Amino acid sequence: MLASRRSFLTSAAALSAAVITPETVRAMAAMQVADRHGLADWAPATADLEADVTRQAMRRVHGRAPAALEGVLFRNGPGKFRRPGGSATHWFDGDGLMRAFRLRDGQATIEARFADTAKRRHESELGAVVTPGFGTVGDSRAEIASPDDANAANTAVLPLGETVWALWEGGSPLAMGAGDLSTRNIVTLRDDLKGMPFQAHPRFDPDGTIWNIGLAGDRMVVWRLNANGGLRSAEVIRLPRASYMHDFTASSRHLVIVLQPWVFERDTMPFMNRFAWKPEMGTQVMAIDKADLSRTRIYDLPAFSYFHLGDAWEDADGTIRFDVAAGKDVRFALDGARVLVQQHGTVPAEPAALSLVTLHADGRAEMVSSGVTAEFPKANPRVAGLTRRFTSHVAGETGGRPLPTGLAVQDWKTGRSDGFSFGESQIMEEAVWVPKPGRSGELDAWLVAPSINLAEGATELHVFEAGRVADGPVVSWRADIALPAGFHGAWAV
Repeated sequence: MLASRRSFLTSAAALSAAVITPETVRAMAAMQVADRHGLADWAPATADLEADVTRQAMRRVHGRAPAALEGVLFRNGPGKFRRPGGSATHWFDGDGLMRAFRLRDGQATIEARFADTAKRRHESELGAVVTPGFGTVGDSRAEIASPDDANAANTAVLPLGETVWALWEGGSPLAMGAGDLSTRNIVTLRDDLKGMPFQAHPRFDPDGTIWNIGLAGDRMVVWRLNANGGLRSAEVIRLPRASYMHDFTASSRHLVIVLQPWVFERDTMPFMNRFAWKPEMGTQVMAIDKADLSRTRIYDLPAFSYFHLGDAWEDADGTIRFDVAAGKDVRFALDGARVLVQQHGTVPAEPAALSLVTLHADGRAEMVSSGVTAEFPKANPRVAGLTRRFTSHVAGETGGRPLPTGLAVQDWKTGRSDGFSFGESQIMEEAVWVPKPGRSGELDAWLVAPSINLAEGATELHVFEAGRVADGPVVSWRADIALPAGFHGAWAV
């Protein structure tokens, strides 16, 4: 498919040079450079960053910044995969790189700093990736006395005042400075819980209470924290199966645990090889009463795979609803993420589709697909755990080309999708909702998201109106550098 697209562009140029734009010329040049190195044009998504990026201004290239939009978008994701003596082979295993996009007085700046983990220090000394990870085998030179010795701190971020926590699903949070992104310390929430998993997708109550989970086989620790990150409780419960789980969700009264049929089978490394895909088992959903974690209910659904869920909500009769970027199997996790690090080839498996799950009060469960390709479902934080109708997500990924090219908002009441596509010259990253000051409507918010402009070789930052995504960005800034694609972000004021 990539070759046919290049052929089309070349043919179009020959037929009508008069309509070639500077952007098209740069895109074609980038493709030619990638071809010479045997790489796909989307290869910058997993390029290595060799050093920290000091704070620098971004150029405004479109529109005007909303006057009331001020704050920081923190984003986390892998930033370095390759070393001379051996490299990471899976997208989930690169060194954690914290990014900060700071918006103030209509201006934007960008900076990035690697998380100074024990893993990164050891592998920098050796000049080789030796630590086993999600999909990287590692070797005998790895030094692992606790889970945090393998902690890449590369997945998500939790802003907490003067610090931001870099999150990774297999170990503790890593505290970094919100002002300069300097690494401070591994966070131990209680001495006897040192090294316990604190996963990458906390959920929030309207009063600021933070819920999270950590997995160890068929046992799960449920973390409950104050809004400032102080521990309120940590309880261990048993799950009906040991299933791979990257995310969970929550309504106002329940934690919702989705147990896909990718289940633990053997104790081995890398981590993904511990699990076997068994669709005949179906998917189970476990609803846990927040007020009493011993009160649970199990629902059954047909088999689907997933990485990310949207916030859940409840109807007056106790019906629970939530959305999910649902896949048909786990080929992306096993093989697709390897293709991304190789920077060429075709990613197997169909892209995930946004679906709505309903858990009825009488014990029935159903899932309805929107038919819209989607990942990273997000909602306005003002309605976290409460009744809502809108979900944002990245869009535009196809089976023949990895990574999204646009952004959309799904209206669950009307079934309509309001979307915008940059086309194949850009790689779109996850958007976060930023509620507008003094406004209370669910769509009274901006969506703030970066992208990689492949034609320009640069990272960009975009702001959309949540209620008018199809109109395109209201403002865009461009950096003089291109950072690799991140995973997850959070907004802080």
